[in-house]
Amino acid sequence: MKNKSLSIPYVVWMAFFVVAPLVLIVAYAFTARDGSVTLDNFNNMGVYFPAFYNSFALAAAATLLCILIGYPLAYFVSKESLLVRKVAMMLIMLPMWMNFLLRTYAWMSLLDDNGLINQFLRTVGVFDLVNALSGGNMTCLHMINTQGAIVLGMVYNFLPFMIMPIFSVIDKIDPRVIEAAQDLGADNAMVFRKVVFPLSLPGVLSGVTMVFIPSVSTFALSRLLGGGKTLLLGDLIEMQFLGNAYNPHLGSAIALVMMVIVLVCMAVMNRFGEGEEGVSVL
Repeated sequence: MKNKSLSIPYVVWMAFFVVAPLVLIVAYAFTARDGSVTLDNFNNMGVYFPAFYNSFALAAAATLLCILIGYPLAYFVSKESLLVRKVAMMLIMLPMWMNFLLRTYAWMSLLDDNGLINQFLRTVGVFDLVNALSGGNMTCLHMINTQGAIVLGMVYNFLPFMIMPIFSVIDKIDPRVIEAAQDLGADNAMVFRKVVFPLSLPGVLSGVTMVFIPSVSTFALSRLLGGGKTLLLGDLIEMQFLGNAYNPHLGSAIALVMMVIVLVCMAVMNRFGEGEEGVSVL
């Protein structure tokens, strides 16, 4: 019989750092400053609809881009030799060894109007060519302080979380299953569509979860790469806890609503994944 006492540290950890914070969020969300129970924190939630929309729209865009970039990369890496796979995984994870803020500051220096990218384009004469063709006076490609820069930051920082689970699942697909499909007359496109992709869906859904959730709740990227022009839920919640408009009860209510929406989205995706499990080979 397994020793259940070994699970005690894990249970204590979960109680203090997962359950307790969630209980506090719920308690703050349904109470006022004087400690009375109230729903006022939720009544005017519609005022913050733009922040909800921006967060989920940009997170969805970043997640989609991560799938479009990460899936082909994970698929082709999984077909390489063991040495190539090890090197590729190391290179993919290498940026994660650096501090999140340092990586973001690096992108700020790249995307700035006088950053490395614009300096390179200016040096090779791209702007002069564009001005000669259009008759304009273009001096730089404005990339910083835009929603596109925020999405770029999300994709760069969270792309490894999409690649790793997809690669792990594809790498474990039994080659005999693929060989059986080919013996039954399936070409490469059909093998991918009927065998590889359905079997890799659990990895895709795991990647979506690992990218979408931190993208929805991020706030440093919107401030540094977006210039604070696009208000996201992370920024809004931070303002309620650390800003001049200190109101942890409202911040907890916003965080609770965000968590519920995210959980619903994850449940829908998991339901979709369960429906794909019974896909036939041919």
